[in-house]
Amino acid sequence: MENLRLDDFTKYKFLSGIKASPAGQYLGFVLHQMDVDENKYLSNIYVHDLKEGVSIKLTSLDEERSFVWKDENTMLFPSIRNKKDRERKEKGEQLTAYYEINLKGGEANKAFEVPLNVTNLEILDEEHLLLTAVYDHNYPKLDELTNEEKEKALKQVKENKDYEVLDEIPFWLNGQGFTNKKRNRLYIYNIKEGKAIAITDEYTDVGSYKLNRERTKALIIGSTYTDKMEMKSDIYILDIENNSLKNISMGTLFRYSSGSFLGDKIIFTGHEAKSFGLNENPSFYTMKLDGSNVEKISGDFEFSIWNSVGSDCRYGGSQSMKIDGKYLYFVTTEWDSSFINRIDLNGNIEKLSAGKGSIDGLEVLDGKIHFIGLRGLKLQELYSLEGEQEIQLTHFNDWVLEEKKVSAPEKLSFVVEDNITIEGWVLKPVDYKEGEKYPAILDIHGGPKTAYGEVFFHEMQYWANEGYVVLFCNPRGSDGRGNQFADIRGKYGTIDYDDLMKFTDLVLEQYLCIDKDRIGVTGGSYGGFMTNWIIGHTNRFKAAASQRSISNWTSKFATTDIGYYFVDDQNAATPWSDYEKLWFHSPMKYADKVSTPTLFIHSEEDYRCWLSEGIQMFTSLKYHGVESRLCMFRGENHELSRSGKPKHRIRRLEEITNWFNKYLK
Repeated sequence: MENLRLDDFTKYKFLSGIKASPAGQYLGFVLHQMDVDENKYLSNIYVHDLKEGVSIKLTSLDEERSFVWKDENTMLFPSIRNKKDRERKEKGEQLTAYYEINLKGGEANKAFEVPLNVTNLEILDEEHLLLTAVYDHNYPKLDELTNEEKEKALKQVKENKDYEVLDEIPFWLNGQGFTNKKRNRLYIYNIKEGKAIAITDEYTDVGSYKLNRERTKALIIGSTYTDKMEMKSDIYILDIENNSLKNISMGTLFRYSSGSFLGDKIIFTGHEAKSFGLNENPSFYTMKLDGSNVEKISGDFEFSIWNSVGSDCRYGGSQSMKIDGKYLYFVTTEWDSSFINRIDLNGNIEKLSAGKGSIDGLEVLDGKIHFIGLRGLKLQELYSLEGEQEIQLTHFNDWVLEEKKVSAPEKLSFVVEDNITIEGWVLKPVDYKEGEKYPAILDIHGGPKTAYGEVFFHEMQYWANEGYVVLFCNPRGSDGRGNQFADIRGKYGTIDYDDLMKFTDLVLEQYLCIDKDRIGVTGGSYGGFMTNWIIGHTNRFKAAASQRSISNWTSKFATTDIGYYFVDDQNAATPWSDYEKLWFHSPMKYADKVSTPTLFIHSEEDYRCWLSEGIQMFTSLKYHGVESRLCMFRGENHELSRSGKPKHRIRRLEEITNWFNKYLK
């Protein structure tokens, strides 16, 4: 066995987008891997034959990240493959070309194109598609122009990229850039005629849509706004035959998070944010197709209905809900793991999986359950669930545990006030020797409503291979424990800080191998906020690495994509209602108390926790004579540590590790 290297993560494989073929013999998915030399991710469509037990690579251009099944042996996927289409895209023309490929062999052939930037697509019949695409109020209507006028309009589109006009909030979105007056709009597209009919209006942003089994109706969730997006959404039903759209919302300030057809009813999830704010876990409801007879069916169930277990070993997205038969299958996060569940129209909930780890993607067809998961310390693979038995179908990442040294998490729990249990873990160095002293790193997760588990986390495992003890826990504010545990509105930096410090104290009591004078602290997003907060309230840590952090809640409010509603909700204050409260919870207020050498990691295009947050704290520390360093990554956003360019991810981990080595070793 050899030590895990810093750049070994560039050799891992990541799976996403699991979808079963119509008859269920095949599982389609996308496999991603890194090309360090080209500094990018290579993505191709794979098919796993459940009958033969083999996985086949279906595409090889390294750019295919999504697909839809046309029939049992045929897939459609978006791709720009020919020179002419590439030139049209480069000119600024909106275009999504779809290719068709057969599982039995042969090349992919262009099937059709859509004159829109498509974000999602479903097949209605041989001639019609239901799709969403980005609608830009400032983009010209090219189909109404002559060729000469079209060329002139496209030239103007390119020139307009030199500036932005903002007249609404939010005006940008992390990972998407400037989104002012852009909406995800629903269309019905006629392939034969090459015409798209807009279903939703130009100010409605469609979050999701689901078809019924007959593909005659669709359920749409969206939010309509001008000037300022409010924290509510609406649910609509579309009669596809006559293109009629009806709003069937309850008429209250409700946030719909999902909706599907189940039997002769609609099953949906959402909340009013009255009891626990924006982070309140959704409940399950049913109603008739006309929106009447709304009934909450989930009782006192209050786990989150998604996977919140953190890891830096994922890429790409997958569905976490699926209708099959008389059930809605869904994922929950409970304590340190996520699980597969199902609910029927009577509100009966069954937990179907028992294994620890995370469910990263879910597919169910005719009662057969398949998923992408992180199980134990294994990296992502494809699995089938038969009863409670999990059967591993792929082996892309088996080599990691076979060839590399890893450290198994050792659980450490303690009780705080009100008899609340806090869970944490410790990773010992992989070459641990009794009697030796080791430096340690406290790693704090983001969110705050996410959770650590016992799954593989590359940065932690690498540090354990470099001779560090790594400690991490789920303080109050984390996910997996219900609404009350996750609710720290107006308390940031108080009870959560106390939990982290008590956990650190407990680890030092029980792990005498740790040199208490050589402990570092790091974290990203909320973890970056907490790192900034910690160094202003204690000098027990000898080095800190603050990543994509928050330093000033007032600037966070006014500059970031979620700021104006997230800050108000989470801090119970705005700059006008209670400026002093925002300043009290801002780490920058305590910057004059800091003595800890601190590294700041930030991305230039991080619109979730904007660059100014890192700069303000960095400047404050420099002003007060504290040794500090800021490393900014161009072309990256809030997701740097999880989906940033390979070379940037290597540099990020080098920066943090070198900083800790300098002060802790």
